[in-house]
Amino acid sequence: MASLFRPATASLRRLATTNARQLHVTARLQAENPPPAEGFMPGVAHSKLIRGTPELALATPDLPAHIVKDGQTTKMNLFQAVNNAMDTALGTDEKAVVFGEDVAFGGVFRCTIGLAEKYGRDRVFNTPLTEQGIAGFGIGLAAAGHTAIAEIQFADYVFPAFDQLVNEAAKYRYRSGDQFNVGGLTVRMPAMAVGHGGHYHSQSPEAYFAHTPGIKFVVPRSPIQAKGLLLASIRDKNPVIFMEPKILYRAAVEQVPVGDYELPLGKAEVLKEGKDVTVIGWGSQLYILENAIQMAEEKHPGLSCELIDLRTIAPWDVETVVNSVNKTGRLVIAHEAPLTGGFAGEIAATVQEKCFLRLEAPVQRVCGWDTPFPLVFEKFYVPDLIRCYEGIRKAIEY
Repeated sequence: MASLFRPATASLRRLATTNARQLHVTARLQAENPPPAEGFMPGVAHSKLIRGTPELALATPDLPAHIVKDGQTTKMNLFQAVNNAMDTALGTDEKAVVFGEDVAFGGVFRCTIGLAEKYGRDRVFNTPLTEQGIAGFGIGLAAAGHTAIAEIQFADYVFPAFDQLVNEAAKYRYRSGDQFNVGGLTVRMPAMAVGHGGHYHSQSPEAYFAHTPGIKFVVPRSPIQAKGLLLASIRDKNPVIFMEPKILYRAAVEQVPVGDYELPLGKAEVLKEGKDVTVIGWGSQLYILENAIQMAEEKHPGLSCELIDLRTIAPWDVETVVNSVNKTGRLVIAHEAPLTGGFAGEIAATVQEKCFLRLEAPVQRVCGWDTPFPLVFEKFYVPDLIRCYEGIRKAIEY
């Protein structure tokens, strides 16, 4: 009976391979001229979170003193900052290698452009279309002492590699009694909504991995952050997943320090201080929250909102969040991933435990819906300005 299905199975495999290749070609074309964000993403260029001058760039919190003293910056968008971080890592660590689907020609978002030509095809190279293989290969490289920088072409495709990352990479040090580790492994992946990605090119899988001890998970919001956090991730002695908001690859442009610098993992950043309500997000969601806060403070004179970029999902900065909520008494959390099981629930539970007597209102979660990510309704799925404003309003009017 099984033999009857072999031709059909082979045909399905060929069809799946063909479809995957067509998707990759489409992604390449979109990388050259990406479509607009379909209206749900506010203008990042005018954001106060963007450090568009050398003076603002060099005033970035946690920036090393030698970088500030050097004073050199250059204009970069987010994908160029990611590229610069990998360039720095390859140039300072002869054991570093970059690999993934299509990375040798630059990748669909051009994050690895020029690296293969500069460092050679034995250090920057393409892999077959197998995410499980990419993760497993990276684990092997890291176990042998190399610095493995792997790319999953879209975060949505990380799930075939889930077993390798959760059952192997995360547990390697623990199961060997600290005799061996794969701390040299970093897995990059473009993620979050871009306005036209649909259910296979828009997901935010941070909560799946935050549940797993042994893996760190990082999400940058801007070019300066991307370079510093990626270099810190690559050099960290633990496996790290680095989720890059792809809508910001070209939208976010800053003056980025030229030198080699790292920003701390596991530490949130208070972007705006306030006294009445704490608002938390990460990645591209921060720009929506910035606009929601502006609307709330205009509609409610005297209102003061505190905005926090979590930056690292695992381990997350409990102290900074708890101190803020104990001050404000209210909390709003927004993320693109679905509500149920989303990381906002973990933050809310911790805040309820540690800030219970100071809370003035229930914690508000503004998240994606519990449905597959819809292509035609993406702008209604992603928490937008109005939904985030409503979360703030409910918190302060309770």
